[in-house]
Amino acid sequence: MAFSEFELRHLRYLLATADLGGIRRAARSLSVEPSTISRGIRDLEDNIGAALFIRGYGGVTLTHAGELFIRRMRRVMSELTHATKDVGVIGRGQEGVIRIGLISSIASGFIAELLDAYAVHHAGVRIEYVEGGVIDHVPAVQQHRLDVAFLTGTPAAEGCELAHLWNERVFAVMSARHELAEKEEIAWTDLRNLEFIVSEAAPGPEIHDYLVKHLAELGNRPSVQQHAVYRDTLMQIVANGQGLTLTSEATVATQFPGVVYRPLAGESLPFCAVWSPRNDNPAFRRFLSLAKVISVKCGLSAQP
Repeated sequence: MAFSEFELRHLRYLLATADLGGIRRAARSLSVEPSTISRGIRDLEDNIGAALFIRGYGGVTLTHAGELFIRRMRRVMSELTHATKDVGVIGRGQEGVIRIGLISSIASGFIAELLDAYAVHHAGVRIEYVEGGVIDHVPAVQQHRLDVAFLTGTPAAEGCELAHLWNERVFAVMSARHELAEKEEIAWTDLRNLEFIVSEAAPGPEIHDYLVKHLAELGNRPSVQQHAVYRDTLMQIVANGQGLTLTSEATVATQFPGVVYRPLAGESLPFCAVWSPRNDNPAFRRFLSLAKVISVKCGLSAQP
């Protein structure tokens, strides 16, 4: 017999009648007419092909077939209840996984605030992080390997949606022994004819392009060396006085011995979220909504 031949309400009628020992008592418990309960159980018995109850003036008694059926149906209903609750939790975005592509630090700033706020009501959601740049993150979003990527500027991302969420000041990073370390704020003209170093990994290529663009406007082609190192090693090279680099505001919360950060006058970077409109991950959708709310509080409209 297929389950489609009767409905879940028939099972509720059956279980209530068995638990309460009578059709009238079950009807009062479920707030339905006794005739509805009786007819539902009859339909169920007809479909099964066996009597489940022995009817009497004082109530009902389960037959042997009824006891066997009830015992197994309780397990089925229990599993169904648990499955509904589990899926409901995921559907409400209270559990699941969000995969985030990063180009900026999460030590402080907008992303750190967003993650803290999201965790308050979504502790059951696991966040996975992937570092990289536009060339890595945009295809990953398009192919649904990432739920969202936080990138600088307004990158080209066909088939994706973008929202400008926040801005960060730009900082020059140098050895504490560098002559510019005495200044409270750095101007682009201070950086002409200086040596710069960046990482080959993101955001190194973006920093390289940023330097070339702005210093070229001053008639200077900067010397920028690329190193196949991660940020910690790059900062040690800076501390040794072998060049300067740039970074965004969120990263300055992490201090390195012998390294100082100085804001670049009048410079800020726009950051945006990039995601696929076809992404139906409920946990991510709530995450994105919260990001837009925090962005509005920061004074941005969170619009592309």
